[in-house]
Amino acid sequence: MSLQSWGERGVSELTARVVRASFPKGTLAVRIRDALGPVFSDEQFAQAFPARGRPAASPGALALVSVLQYAEGLSDRQAADQVRARIDWKYLLGLELDDPGFDFTALAGFRARLIEHGLEEKVLDVILDQCSQHGLLRAGGRQRTDSTHVLAAVRTLNRMEFVGETLRASLEALAAAAPQRLAPLIDAGWAERYSARIDAYRFPKGEDVRTRWAQQVGRDGYLILDAVAASGAPKWLREIPAVQVLARAWEQQYRRDGEEVCWREGRDLPPSRERLASPYDTDARYGLKRGNGWCGYKVHLSETCDPDSHT
Repeated sequence: MSLQSWGERGVSELTARVVRASFPKGTLAVRIRDALGPVFSDEQFAQAFPARGRPAASPGALALVSVLQYAEGLSDRQAADQVRARIDWKYLLGLELDDPGFDFTALAGFRARLIEHGLEEKVLDVILDQCSQHGLLRAGGRQRTDSTHVLAAVRTLNRMEFVGETLRASLEALAAAAPQRLAPLIDAGWAERYSARIDAYRFPKGEDVRTRWAQQVGRDGYLILDAVAASGAPKWLREIPAVQVLARAWEQQYRRDGEEVCWREGRDLPPSRERLASPYDTDARYGLKRGNGWCGYKVHLSETCDPDSHT
């Protein structure tokens, strides 16, 4: 896709009149447009788009939609629907009332381009610059910062569930990608251990028995890792995402002393900020704050707290 700039889009008289009649006290989108104008320009994202090719949706508009999407907690599809349906969003974006908007997949493509070209912080930088220019942010003021937790969209797993589910996920990926290489490595016992999703209620009773189960899972995982790393194995097997997650998880959860597989305990484990918590979200970590534990992320929020500030 190529960059086809929208240029400076003013708000049409009809759109402005309808929005003012419908929202006499304004909305978030209306206040943003009135205070900051269009906020983003397409040229600010020019390096992420080639000069030739099929025209892309306006990156300036997609950046602005992404901000509102985050503020209102919307999915890509919901955000694209809001562009078509909400007149205050059309006012913010400088669209005519009958503008059909864009396909929701454009938002995911826009985010991918930002990451690919190292522009992840561009949206925030532009907003901060605009707020500073309009006097909404000032240097030398007082701020307070706190963090809050965000849950990952995954199940919270204990360590035994985690290693079992990680190995099961890698086996499913290998069964789909290279079944002829997986078949000679497994036997009937593998089907009993990994055919269904790993849940705590399926574990054997007794601490010693559970430890032996975890060690067996460790040996099974190393068998798979050794097989995909063998000299005759195709290199692409090691590049399967589930196999890469398996390798990281086993490095963190197990260690090998010769032929013996040991289940890491206590200080032998890496800190929780480095340790994987889910095979399906490699960015999620287990966190603990004031007695509240969760699997996910920490988000830091800052606000100005000067006596005469309204931000």
